Amino acid sequence: MNHHKTQKNTYRLGIDLGGTKTEIRVLDEKNRSIFCKRVPTPTDDYDAILELLCNLVFEAETAVGQKLAVGIGTPGAISPRSGLLRNSNTICMNGRAFKEDFEKRLQRHVHIQNDANCFALSEAIHGAGQNHAVVFGVIIGTGTGAGLVVNGQLINGPHAITGEWGHNPLPWHTQQDGSPSCYCGKQACIETFLSGQGLAANFHKNYGVALSSEQIVAQARLKDNQCMKAMTEYFDQMARALAHVINLIDPDVIVLGGGMSNVREIYEQVPKRLATYVFSDYVVTPLLPATHGDASGVFGAALLSVDQI
Repeated sequence: MNHHKTQKNTYRLGIDLGGTKTEIRVLDEKNRSIFCKRVPTPTDDYDAILELLCNLVFEAETAVGQKLAVGIGTPGAISPRSGLLRNSNTICMNGRAFKEDFEKRLQRHVHIQNDANCFALSEAIHGAGQNHAVVFGVIIGTGTGAGLVVNGQLINGPHAITGEWGHNPLPWHTQQDGSPSCYCGKQACIETFLSGQGLAANFHKNYGVALSSEQIVAQARLKDNQCMKAMTEYFDQMARALAHVINLIDPDVIVLGGGMSNVREIYEQVPKRLATYVFSDYVVTPLLPATHGDASGVFGAALLSVDQI
């Protein structure tokens, strides 16, 4: 493998470290993918995660013949105060000096951001949010997170929590919504309603039937009454949650990613409910699916090493 000094403006390497899978890609100067690999994440073993990440980097560098700048998106975020990872739903990573440990094993500097921030950056720079000044990028998958990009710049904040939308309580909460418990220790977080797991858990609680989110969506399309009712509630809950975002920052566009973003009915049903909750006489905020699908996070991670970001 060629170990010459990392070159700027050539290839860039991004890693999306997810709760179930980890993906690595190498992008060329035109953001085309020239190497890609996706493997299961060893979620219960911190040392195994570090070993996997290093092996993936070395494999990618061998494939392209360059030592590369490394960007990585992780569940949770590094605390600016302690330097430790926190707020990760991959529990074994919380309280760990992840950036320091990864850099020590890899023997170089690593650019790191929350996975939802990477997603938002990718979609703002060369995805569904490009040509928009203020982009709010939402992940609705295993969890529910978000990132904010303004004029091409990722907004992180002094606590590194900008966009942590999923851990606010569901707005305009009703008794009918219920108050499910969240892994963060609070109740009725937006994540417990809008994540795929949240939809499935609430359906089981309300109807006593264990179905996955994919099954609920499929049965609703087949006109199953309980599933149709559950999806109607889901669309209204999402409208309430996104209305809060619009009332706070009034983004030019909201881009959705994660498994639930593939539910095409969201893009028809949620926008027409927004006007009920948004503090305006009209609502024109576009709600768009991610251009890069579930690869947006890894594209965004690769962008972390670009000089202007």
